[in-house]
Amino acid sequence: MRRRQVPAVAVLVGLGALAGLAGCGNRPNNLETYYDDPVPVPGTSAPVAPPVSRAVDPPVVSSAAAPDPRRAEAALLSDADVAEEGVKPGSGRVSGCLTGLAAGERKSVSWVYPSGSALTHEVTAYADRSGEDVVSGAHCAGAEVPLPPQPGIAVQRAWCEGSTCAVLVAKGNLVSALSVAASTPARAQDAAMRLLPKMANKLTVQP
Repeated sequence: MRRRQVPAVAVLVGLGALAGLAGCGNRPNNLETYYDDPVPVPGTSAPVAPPVSRAVDPPVVSSAAAPDPRRAEAALLSDADVAEEGVKPGSGRVSGCLTGLAAGERKSVSWVYPSGSALTHEVTAYADRSGEDVVSGAHCAGAEVPLPPQPGIAVQRAWCEGSTCAVLVAKGNLVSALSVAASTPARAQDAAMRLLPKMANKLTVQP
């Protein structure tokens, strides 16, 4: 009987396959998951940097001190100051120049003439500006009227429109404003001129 000869090539292929299987001994011999990607090993990812906190700017606090309302009230004309005008306490029409002034700590008082005309005086104290700047930058309706200089007063202005006149006087951070609404332009201007020295004196005695 003749023996069947196995080719040498087939023997070598078989040995190579066995060697390949032996080299995979460190992986599970599961054909369903054998060719899946290897599971990453924990602990090899890069460290995550902690979140960076952003600094918050502190709120801005105004350094300007609030004006003292008592200074504005002390600079107001009194009933005795206007007694010669023949007026009594009351309210009436006010010049638009007064209502257009910059806002501040404001005190006001008003009187009326027997004819119904009105006399209004206001004093405003400012914390963030000077009274001279307020008066210098004021724009009032009507024609500007020259005023006689007053001791201790650097800035003063006056306007008359019809039978209504407005006077603005400043010292430090105070503005004294007078509105006279009379029956005629001449009477309004005369009353403003009579009261101007009293307005100025009230301002100059303030600290």
